[in-house]
Amino acid sequence: MTVFREGELTFTFDMGCEVGKYDTWSFYRQSFQSAAGGSKGVDFVCVCDGVAWLIEVKNYRLYPRENPIDLCDEVAVKVRDTLAGLAAAATNAEDANERQIARLALKPDRPWRVALHLEQPGKRTKLWATVPDPSKAQQKLRQKLRFVDPDASVVDTSRSCAGMNWKSQRK
Repeated sequence: MTVFREGELTFTFDMGCEVGKYDTWSFYRQSFQSAAGGSKGVDFVCVCDGVAWLIEVKNYRLYPRENPIDLCDEVAVKVRDTLAGLAAAATNAEDANERQIARLALKPDRPWRVALHLEQPGKRTKLWATVPDPSKAQQKLRQKLRFVDPDASVVDTSRSCAGMNWKSQRK
């Protein structure tokens, strides 16, 4: 098993999964993040059971969303930029593990899946009004990301989707 922390959340990936915290990769931070005026990245890239997962984590349990960009637009940009970054990392990353995960994720016969891990406050108030309804966000993500994953999923610590090879829990 591989364990990563992302803020207040712990992600445990199954044995046999090749996983990297993409937005902390040295290739991304030192080379690709500033490419072409700036690029974004998802939180995790996980290759397991013949599938390459691109996982973005948003936790609004403690703080409201303040980014003026629509959440699904933001995730779509991160997915697009991550795919471009993986293509570059597959041949140019100096770190062998980063290069290996990028190559595995880009195998021609490997499908990509996208998961938005969306933690929300337990109780809706005016302060939390900008947090989306998960089912509406999932529908919107599927429309925006149909070129990558027409079955993109919105998950959280209590809700998973088919084929997920990880679990998450709050601190």
